[in-house]
Amino acid sequence: MNSEQLALKQQLLTECIRIQKEVVATAKAAMQDAQQSAMDYDESAEDNMVDSYREEMQNKRDMFARQLEVALDDMALLNKLRPELKEEVAGFGSVIITEAQSMFVAISLGSIKIDGKSYVAVSPSAPLYKAVAGKKKGETFMFREKPIKVLDVF
Repeated sequence: MNSEQLALKQQLLTECIRIQKEVVATAKAAMQDAQQSAMDYDESAEDNMVDSYREEMQNKRDMFARQLEVALDDMALLNKLRPELKEEVAGFGSVIITEAQSMFVAISLGSIKIDGKSYVAVSPSAPLYKAVAGKKKGETFMFREKPIKVLDVF
């Protein structure tokens, strides 16, 4: 792996971490807001509407808590990546350049632009990754009934 490839992997990882921090912060704020709404709602009223509203807010809080847990798990995965490791086969942490697109195998975050070029951050559970997993530079894999050549892996 040359210095340009290493720099690209580091940039991709840094951008993924930045995006994931936003996801964590958003989920945490939404969870806290739902909890606060449930607690602030007129506690002295004994109306069934109040109870159902409070229950709805607690359900929302629980939903955002689950989203936060997933976001934190994804952040932990990102923190395990080591860009300096040279990859010769497509795997977790690899940058894979194909005829069709360029991807970074980490967590599912969609398209990321680095220096004007788009890379798709994909999870190891994504169908595209499953099709290319274990492939080396120069090999071809099938995805959606089309052959795609791997131009580089690092």
